[in-house]
Amino acid sequence: MSFKPDFAWGAATSAYQIEGAAAIDGRGPSVWDRFCRQPGKVFEGHTGDVACDHYHRWPEDVALMREIGLKAYRFSLSWSRILPEGTGKVNEQGLAFYDRLVDALLEGGIDPWLTFFHWDYPLFLQRRGGWLNADSSKWFAEYSAVVVDRLSDRVTNWMTLNEPQCFIGLGHGTGMHAPGDQMDLPHVLVAVHNALLAHGRTVQVLRAQAKKTPHVGWAPTGDVAVPLTDDPADIAAAREAYWSIQPGSLWNQRWWADPVLTGKYPEIGCEAYGDALPVTTDEEMKIISSPIDFYGMNIYNGYFVRAGADGKPEHVMRQPGVPTSHFQWRVTPEALYWGPRWVHERYAKPIAITENGMASHDWVALDGAVHDPQRIDYVNRYLRQLKRAAESGVDVEGYFHWTLMDNFEWAEGYRYRFGLIHVDFETQKRTLKDSARWYSEVIKHNAENL
Repeated sequence: MSFKPDFAWGAATSAYQIEGAAAIDGRGPSVWDRFCRQPGKVFEGHTGDVACDHYHRWPEDVALMREIGLKAYRFSLSWSRILPEGTGKVNEQGLAFYDRLVDALLEGGIDPWLTFFHWDYPLFLQRRGGWLNADSSKWFAEYSAVVVDRLSDRVTNWMTLNEPQCFIGLGHGTGMHAPGDQMDLPHVLVAVHNALLAHGRTVQVLRAQAKKTPHVGWAPTGDVAVPLTDDPADIAAAREAYWSIQPGSLWNQRWWADPVLTGKYPEIGCEAYGDALPVTTDEEMKIISSPIDFYGMNIYNGYFVRAGADGKPEHVMRQPGVPTSHFQWRVTPEALYWGPRWVHERYAKPIAITENGMASHDWVALDGAVHDPQRIDYVNRYLRQLKRAAESGVDVEGYFHWTLMDNFEWAEGYRYRFGLIHVDFETQKRTLKDSARWYSEVIKHNAENL
């Protein structure tokens, strides 16, 4: 058997992408509320004001999760729904919403996997400097403590940050995501450091205050270097490429992961970033490296690498016509073998695939169903590779399909559909896609039917 009997078969969402109810019941604004109102920032001016209206329709959504047969559900909390100004006064209505959701999940036999932060930073704190403010990690710890005090009698699986490479790199580097800043590298690296401190302080909060023993991780992202062949030279080259750090770029695993898992920024990153490095202290690095239990990985695709004449990594250009998703991401199933292998090999932590899935051309057919054979084939191929990783000795704890339902895809608005459930955004009607019913069988058989 390749996957454990208690394998966490799940699906994932995030608060801003599905909840809606952006300005009711005391919720404060986030950077995404403001960003969506800036002309040209989001496809066709779409916003998350209503999204999937999950805030009101959560009972139906939990019922659909049960129909699919999910064993686990990964979701994030809206920081500004709980603390409207980011710190200070707690919004009881916001906490009560998550109370009800957690209770319903547990009643339905679905294990909640909670993410503290999935990009929707409180606007009031952004106006005080956001991730550049030295107090930002303490603000985050205050928010985390409120959540842990309320929910840790029932929730045991926790993730601190989702894809820091994105909310820092795209939000503060390129400006493609909220808050839309375009900062120079020294300032971006300060934001990185403060976000990592927020992660570490939250781990400490969980260890000190959780009412049930917490199972703690996080969920970084990144494309995976895949060796072009099984030649040992190509494998070594792909490993080197995966752990490399390029000057000026945050798109890597190691600058983020080494501090968390080893307590030090990697030397190759210090060389790559040079004079842009922030000032750090030993005490801060101890906070950042507060021990975690598992390493979450958001993996969608990869790139192929071979050993050059000198043995150094060479990226292999993709051939014309290779399979791609609607988002134009290359279909690379091998990424779900090599990514977990690289991380498990380096850090010796259990792995959870916290996001994987594809955007497809989905619509309701004349027969009333949503037929998405490409998604079924995609997930099948990727899960076979994850199974291969598990069979080779990688400790894999769970798999969370991105996403449970079609939703607001950030700067792309509603034009890309990743869900197992089709959502008509005008009527809010939900329709299980063929892939949801296929995934149900995978869960039922613990993937032994692949």
